[in-house]
Amino acid sequence: MKQGFADRTFTVVNVTVLGIIALITFFPLYYVFVVSFTDPSEFIKGGVILFPKKWSLVSYRYLLSTNAFLKAIGNSTFLATVGTAFSLLVTSGLSYALSRRRLQGRRIFLLLILLTTLFNPGIIPPYLLVRDLHLINSIWSLILPVLTSGWYVLLMKGFFDSIPSSLEEAARIDGCNDFSVWLRIILPLSLPSLAAFGLFYAVAYWNTFFTALLYINDFKKHPLQVLLQNMLIDASTAAGGSAAQEMISEQRIPPETLKMAAVVIATVPILMVYPFLQKHFAKGAMVGSVKE
Repeated sequence: MKQGFADRTFTVVNVTVLGIIALITFFPLYYVFVVSFTDPSEFIKGGVILFPKKWSLVSYRYLLSTNAFLKAIGNSTFLATVGTAFSLLVTSGLSYALSRRRLQGRRIFLLLILLTTLFNPGIIPPYLLVRDLHLINSIWSLILPVLTSGWYVLLMKGFFDSIPSSLEEAARIDGCNDFSVWLRIILPLSLPSLAAFGLFYAVAYWNTFFTALLYINDFKKHPLQVLLQNMLIDASTAAGGSAAQEMISEQRIPPETLKMAAVVIATVPILMVYPFLQKHFAKGAMVGSVKE
């Protein structure tokens, strides 16, 4: 179909506006990337660097050679891997149990889970719970209180409800119990949903920040996001912390290039994980939202 003048005008204006918005959104990311690879001597000269005349990896080499940064990466990696694995295990197991109509008290459990999605207890009750469990200053304080999400449980339950009950009945005829049905039948059929929710959990754990400030006092146990925040503020203040002061104590390297390199390192892992889960993401993100 031929477009009229009004349609062509709308297309041109639409593409132009969206292009400008995309450029405005992309430029800060591009600038962070470029500055992180800029040679310190060139950066010290000043000015906005759109394309460095001399590329350098000195900021990355320095960051990856410091104990504080390596420990922060290790802490965030532990949270993203172990936390995601435990969260998927709990979420899928709880969702499968709630999808079985023979579960006693099923409606009560569903109501309690629904209430968690409607009301937020705030900061003090979770802190008191973590304190009474003696998890203060423990890496597990960043995993156990957020082990699952009521919203994700309800969505995954909807997906399990769509699985034909005949599959479970056939497995039981072959001698499978509830655990075997969940492990051998349900989970293999749930790979798209597990991939989607795994990405959600991994991003949340990798970006752990506020709860780490509340529960973790030892800077050696801080995740990467907390260390990055400490680097982005003035390390001479009390908020900078020992780890941040260690990160930018090298006078020959401008603090700004170290900060930009740290931002890139903190962003790249999640960007690398997404392409591997993309084929499952579109399907898995809609699990439980539509029933036939």
